[in-house]
Amino acid sequence: MTVAQPSTPANYFHLMRRHATGIKRPQVVFTPKSMLRNKKAVSPVSDFTSGKFRSVIDDQVFVDGSSDPSKVKTMLLVSGKLYYELAARRDKDERDDIAIVRLEQLHPIPHRRLREALDRYPNLSEVRWVQEEPANQGAWSFLALELPERIDDFPRRRRVSRRPIAATATGLSKVHAVEQKALVDEAFA
Repeated sequence: MTVAQPSTPANYFHLMRRHATGIKRPQVVFTPKSMLRNKKAVSPVSDFTSGKFRSVIDDQVFVDGSSDPSKVKTMLLVSGKLYYELAARRDKDERDDIAIVRLEQLHPIPHRRLREALDRYPNLSEVRWVQEEPANQGAWSFLALELPERIDDFPRRRRVSRRPIAATATGLSKVHAVEQKALVDEAFA
């Protein structure tokens, strides 16, 4: 089974194409409707016509050389739409010590691609898994066990999420906004 949460239209397209033309196994895809309205969640036409599904998307700021990867001390590992909020906050705060890496495929863990992303940052001391879901939900319980087993000398890791609760959402937009701001603040603390 493949579990994915693509954060760009082109990556979603290539995921669906890969499933239709190649890999024949069950596939679960998480895509919130808010991504349809997000002005940052776009892909150029060239991303559709060339390329393939990317299970890990490394931080473009460090890949293209506009920032120095040796300054990075903390990696925010994230999946889905939360990436755009974290990237906007990093740009606003002008932080060059934090890399934001998108884990687009949650299962099976793309450990080789993730290892490549980790190797880009020689002074990395901590990886923070940032998720919108409460602590007792989401991918953290799976990733916390699997990542150290799949990747040798995995850096210190911790979870950044909402507090553990039984419900999947608060049900109140004001409470959600306060919790979301606290979540992003904690990711950059």
